[in-house]
Amino acid sequence: MHAFHPAHRSTARWLLAIVGSVALLLATPALSHAAEGEEGSNPNNYTCRGHISAGQPEAGSEEVQVQYTFSCNGPITGYQVQGQVPFTGVTAQPLVTDQLSNPLKDTFSCSSEIPGYAANCVGSTKIAYEVVTGQFAIGTKLCAEPRVDPLLTVTDAYLEKNVVTQAISGPFDLGRPRGCPADALSGSTRLEPKAPVVVHKKKHKKKHKGHKAKKSETRK
Repeated sequence: MHAFHPAHRSTARWLLAIVGSVALLLATPALSHAAEGEEGSNPNNYTCRGHISAGQPEAGSEEVQVQYTFSCNGPITGYQVQGQVPFTGVTAQPLVTDQLSNPLKDTFSCSSEIPGYAANCVGSTKIAYEVVTGQFAIGTKLCAEPRVDPLLTVTDAYLEKNVVTQAISGPFDLGRPRGCPADALSGSTRLEPKAPVVVHKKKHKKKHKGHKAKKSETRK
């Protein structure tokens, strides 16, 4: 088993790894440029939205699969999905599509310590609003509390005056799983926590058998 590492240390190592891998990407057109007029002009201030839900079963695995989907208003060259419950598996190659679910040639490669708390992915999307869909596995039931609520952080590496510049946006909350029944923590997220909703059950008055018996005797 691999040792666990705090999330912030893992993130720092991940960012350094992405910067190191950018040199390989510079030779291809996949490396995005911040000044090409995409809808998100500042890669340090992208807006990303997404959600999680039940994933597709993995062959040979009985673990619970969680599917994540997100898109951003600018191209990215890497991302991290970081949970508060341990990941027991990660899909190596997420699917990248357009807004109409048509597969694109853009790809990512993901890895993670197993068990671990984050999936780190390197690759690229060429334009804004491409949709990235991947999976990770957890060792608990999807709707059991505490429900998994991952955070998304994205990066974009680009050339500025022949110097590789690394930008980062996030974190963005992907929320609790869709499709689960409502409970006391519904509506609460890691970035916007809310107090649990306490439901008071009404007490039903018990009917006394003796009282019924007296009524029946009176009728007789």
